[in-house]
Amino acid sequence: MTRLIFLGPPGAGKGTQAKVIADSLNIPHISTGDILRQALQQQTPLGVKAQSYMDQGELVPDQLVQEMVQERLAQPDTNSGWILDGFPRTVKQAAFLGELLQEIKQNDERVINLDAPDDVVVTRLLGRGRKDDTEEVIRRRLEVYRSQTAPLIDYYSQQQKLLTVNGNQSQEEVTTELKQVIAS
Repeated sequence: MTRLIFLGPPGAGKGTQAKVIADSLNIPHISTGDILRQALQQQTPLGVKAQSYMDQGELVPDQLVQEMVQERLAQPDTNSGWILDGFPRTVKQAAFLGELLQEIKQNDERVINLDAPDDVVVTRLLGRGRKDDTEEVIRRRLEVYRSQTAPLIDYYSQQQKLLTVNGNQSQEEVTTELKQVIAS
């Protein structure tokens, strides 16, 4: 049973790698963005609640995102495994997820930290050419990521669930290393 949580700074390749690995293992790649879009599209009660925050330009609160993750992990396609991408983002969310996984008897998850140096990530993100991706904005996002996620890395490290993969390689090399780490 493959249950993975992908961590890493913006631009480290989490989404790309999660999709490749999920496809190769035939398990769902679950990103909080996808969960949100699916809940909105299906107009689930949680989706309707989230819509009201989004319509006002506000962030969807932790509690609501956690409930959506819980709802998504209860779907039958997750029985054979899953990859979570973009959740948890904080130790509080990680503690919630740990309790949830224990409750639904899926608590053999491993955490992959896809690490890449800030300068590499900045160059990659600038290369995407999105208008909101200025160097200043990217560096700020990295600061926020480092301050919120560094404690997560320690949290999972203490639980001996953390595996680090070098994200500063070609996409193919990262995929190869990920597959080796997952198989071990």
